[in-house]
Amino acid sequence: MISVMVTGAAGRMGSAVVDAVTAAEGMRVAASVDPALAAGEGVFHDIASALARGGIDVVVDFTQPKFAYANTCAYLAAGVHAVVGTTGFTDEQLTDIRVRAEAGSANALIAPNFAVGAVLMMRFAAEASRHMPKAEIIELHHDQKLDAPSGTAIRTAGLMDGDPVIHSVRLPGLVAHQEVILGGTGETLTIRHDSLSRESFMPGVVLSVREIADRPGLTLGLEPLLFGPDNA
Repeated sequence: MISVMVTGAAGRMGSAVVDAVTAAEGMRVAASVDPALAAGEGVFHDIASALARGGIDVVVDFTQPKFAYANTCAYLAAGVHAVVGTTGFTDEQLTDIRVRAEAGSANALIAPNFAVGAVLMMRFAAEASRHMPKAEIIELHHDQKLDAPSGTAIRTAGLMDGDPVIHSVRLPGLVAHQEVILGGTGETLTIRHDSLSRESFMPGVVLSVREIADRPGLTLGLEPLLFGPDNA
């Protein structure tokens, strides 16, 4: 049985993670962390208290970019595997997390998007950019998303040739959407992914919780879990 701690458990993503872990075979929610949660069994208002209690195998973190680096360092220092969906890490922070994970007993997986379709969209866009000269990315999210451009858009652009321009849209009613438009001579190609609910991310989260213990060091993105390390 994998004991899971969910950080940011009162948020929209965090609450979906709690439901997904509860429903998944072979894992359980051992701790829910969020200052907005009412007091109760297994509920903590800060990370330090939850980690100090012990009994946690894996933590899933969907919090805020300003907390993500410090949170991840705390998980690794406590010897707890970290599955992180919060974005906003700098290259220097990712390098430091990699060093910490390789030096310790806990692993980390940081992914900008846990939706399988979004990972496929990024992969298809990367391949298409090798054959079409220009591209632009339009990412659309709900108006409560704090970072712009999104981690998914930044990751997509990093995988593509040609340094595509990113446009960000923040509107109520949206969840998470991305469109990559590529242009060539007399033609365009559009690759689009839509997450219509936060449940779309949960299969990737559950897969990451199951596999993180067997992924030494730092894993970036869901691709190695879906395609294998040689095809990520």
